[in-house]
Amino acid sequence: MQDLRGSGGLPGGVRGVGGGVGLVGIIIVLLFTFLGGGGASGFSPDAGLDDFPAASQPTDGGIDASSPDPDADLKAFMKFVINDVQVAWTGIFSGAGRQYERTTLVLFTGAVRTGCGAASSDTGPFYCPNDRRVYLDLGFFRELRDRFGAPGDFAQAYVIAHEVGHHVQNQLGILPQVNQAQQDDPGQANDLSVRLELQADCLAGVWAHTAYQRQILEEGDLEEGLAAAAAIGDDRIQSQAGQRVDRESFTHGSSEQRTRWLLKGFEGGDVASCDTFSADPL
Repeated sequence: MQDLRGSGGLPGGVRGVGGGVGLVGIIIVLLFTFLGGGGASGFSPDAGLDDFPAASQPTDGGIDASSPDPDADLKAFMKFVINDVQVAWTGIFSGAGRQYERTTLVLFTGAVRTGCGAASSDTGPFYCPNDRRVYLDLGFFRELRDRFGAPGDFAQAYVIAHEVGHHVQNQLGILPQVNQAQQDDPGQANDLSVRLELQADCLAGVWAHTAYQRQILEEGDLEEGLAAAAAIGDDRIQSQAGQRVDRESFTHGSSEQRTRWLLKGFEGGDVASCDTFSADPL
């Protein structure tokens, strides 16, 4: 994990994945067939729950290098989550005879320069496929809690796992395929974006399933993650902004879709359950 908070940066647009709040499907099915594992049996979300490390809520403003970091506990929690998610994916890839290449979580405040261009905190958490890094302003969790009504440590963990899901998509070759398909058929760009984001939600669920198996979830953690996924659905965001809900303009999926695919990955426990590109309707 890299901490750039307080170092400043350049505001501007960024072409990343997960921020701001036909052929492809066939190729992805082949990838999932190669990577898929066995699902769980006798699943019970209320059984075998144990200690998932608690995180503090982010404070207002940036950090002062001369003073103790007010977000030190949250930073430690983020370090735990990004490591745990990647340990899980290392094992999943290894089981398929592949090597997982780790990503880096970059914390910033205000603005940051990335391999995808300069970005501001307004972008929200995002993954840059060019430098293969995940970017996050900790203030997003304050917004998630206060604006979207989705507090909790597992809600925060879900956000990180979702962005790492984009890193997994990049390693599997899904991101460049979708990028090309969007360029070839701009009319399908939004639909493909939604399917990509829902797949990242499902992949976050796959990680959550491994955390459940390792008994590091507390009772209520799954509900926190589902609440966070629902809170940042396109329909919820449009409604909160006083706009008409327009499914044609969705880029991340509705609240119902996001919670359904997160739960699908959690219950299925394998990559093969996350084929959003062949699902019709989503």
